[in-house]
Amino acid sequence: MSVARAALLGRCPRCGQGSLFDGYLHVASACSSCGLDYANFDAGDGPAVFVILIVGAIVTGSALFVEVAYQPPYWVHALLWIPLTAILSLGLLRLAKALLLVLQFKHKAGEGRVG
Repeated sequence: MSVARAALLGRCPRCGQGSLFDGYLHVASACSSCGLDYANFDAGDGPAVFVILIVGAIVTGSALFVEVAYQPPYWVHALLWIPLTAILSLGLLRLAKALLLVLQFKHKAGEGRVG
């Protein structure tokens, strides 16, 4: 299974059948299909950082454009950008986490070792 497909579907990076997640963002302990142990998978803060940067750029750029072009009252900005920020953040966070976990498996990434 390709990296993109496994990440988009939230599937096991080895077999492509079992779910990578047990809940919305909680990584399962193992694949229900092939038994791959997910215990060593750790994306850390990477997904959150990527999502913050991407969503921040989209929302800030859009808010600046709307302010310069239309000059709406501040409550309109709040009505537009707070829900958009929440929706984009929640929507992209699972995808970013799955992508980093699948890439970690594909490239056999792990903790650094000395010796």
